[in-house]
Amino acid sequence: MSLEERILFIDGEAIVIDKPAGLSVDPPRNGGDSVTARLGDLKLGFQREPVAIHRLDRDTSGCLLLARNPKAVKRFQQAFEGGLVEKTYLAAVDGIPPGADGIIELPLAKVSTAKDGWRMVPDNGGKPARTAWRLVGERDGQSLVEFRPLTGRTHQIRVHAARGLGAAIIGDPIYSELGDDPEQPMLLHSWKLTVPRSGKPPIHVVAPVPDSFGLWHDFLPGDE
Repeated sequence: MSLEERILFIDGEAIVIDKPAGLSVDPPRNGGDSVTARLGDLKLGFQREPVAIHRLDRDTSGCLLLARNPKAVKRFQQAFEGGLVEKTYLAAVDGIPPGADGIIELPLAKVSTAKDGWRMVPDNGGKPARTAWRLVGERDGQSLVEFRPLTGRTHQIRVHAARGLGAAIIGDPIYSELGDDPEQPMLLHSWKLTVPRSGKPPIHVVAPVPDSFGLWHDFLPGDE
């Protein structure tokens, strides 16, 4: 499916696509497909290619915002940096959170080894990271959780699920002990995105939850 077919919102300054899991935003170091490589498909009458304003991990699906002109790039970047953009994720996790909702505050730092490559780890000397969470449903010792990142650190939700809730995201190839099954996709989805705009209605988009979430769809409202 082309990226044009995955457009959830479009106007003169913005495009929001439903990025599929397995597609990197930026070109992978070892080569391969990416959103960046396909931006020509999203010009749609404009001379410039749109610019991705934020990043989603390769294995994360859902809402990705792109700006269609330089002024919009600046405004949207400022909105993200100012914490004005609301992002809501859904994840199926291996475990039951301690309660119905809460906020995880766990600073994060990047570490790297020759054997395992790089990853993010909890570190009191790292950058502050905060994530709000809410339990949506549970079955068979696993849970569907809504996450709202209040900061924008790399792999924030993935580490906060694994180390903050003690319930790693199902299929996470780095932070889950069960993440080495190539047949199990990572069940993390950028579900909702709200971007305020001066003088215009905010952009509000809901990305359909992928089929990979299977029976977890039973816990979602009928119109989501």
